[in-house]
Amino acid sequence: MNLVLIGYRGTGKSTVARILAERLGWPWFDADAEIESRAGKSIAEIFAQDGESVFRDWESRVVADLATRDQAVLALGGGAVLRPENRACILQQGRVAWLTAPPETLWQRIQNDQLTAGRRPDLTAAGGITEIIATLAARREVYRQCAHCEVDTQAKTPEQTAEAILEALSLR
Repeated sequence: MNLVLIGYRGTGKSTVARILAERLGWPWFDADAEIESRAGKSIAEIFAQDGESVFRDWESRVVADLATRDQAVLALGGGAVLRPENRACILQQGRVAWLTAPPETLWQRIQNDQLTAGRRPDLTAAGGITEIIATLAARREVYRQCAHCEVDTQAKTPEQTAEAILEALSLR
């Protein structure tokens, strides 16, 4: 079994994955970092040079590969659950925690994290908080369908978020 973290960018998936991996004694993997390593370029460059569909193809290959691990913590990109084959992979071999936060919180976190802001492309022409609101609305039901638990990260530290996940999924 794996522990899979899903949710919009800025919810803390990568940070929480590291903490969970340490507590569980499991390795952790960041799907976006894996894509960039394998593609030899940033996600923003993949979007700009090759388009979103090529990025989603890379993402599907990485998700399929990571899902074959056993006892690993996986931090997936925000849109990884959009393809049915990705959802099937993660649900077959893992317990899924959906990390959430209000759009205003996500916008502020993204702006304060230059690594995320510089590596991730806008997903809509609107950009900014308008994009976050629209994208969350479009993805909410898919996230919900995949999740074994939902954890709001707004008022929690990454450590508190990790503890909430472990408790919700009975992994203590």
